[in-house]
Amino acid sequence: MRLLTVFFSGVLFAVGLGISGMTQPTKIIGFLDIFGAWDPSLVFVMAGAVGVNVILYRLSIKRLRPLFAPAFALPPKHTINKSLVIGATLFGVGWGLSGYCPGPALVSSVTGWGSVLAFVGAMLAGMYLYQRLHVSRAGVTHKGYAVSD
Repeated sequence: MRLLTVFFSGVLFAVGLGISGMTQPTKIIGFLDIFGAWDPSLVFVMAGAVGVNVILYRLSIKRLRPLFAPAFALPPKHTINKSLVIGATLFGVGWGLSGYCPGPALVSSVTGWGSVLAFVGAMLAGMYLYQRLHVSRAGVTHKGYAVSD
């Protein structure tokens, strides 16, 4: 049942990304171009996602535990630190330059387009380097969160 739920959630997410246009880099870059030919349509996508998240997060966190896990895995920190700012900046720059976010890039990878495959390859290389260089030196807690700074 757990695998079926994970699979269905992934398919639903991929379909939502496709319908919303999040898999089209031109749509993303158009949204980010606020001083040019701005395309505000993704505001509705974000508003819908935030609205659903706010409601369902509040309902699900009231449960004693998740349906398919022994406990909720919530980040232990709520502070803004150097790693968070650097990571968010790198994410934003990569998103703005390429028009791809990790989820939509994975969905778009089935197209076989060179640009998306290059992005996914670079993303995987970055994840690997982070794992090798940062997490291995920092140590990892029992919930999988890196302990550093």
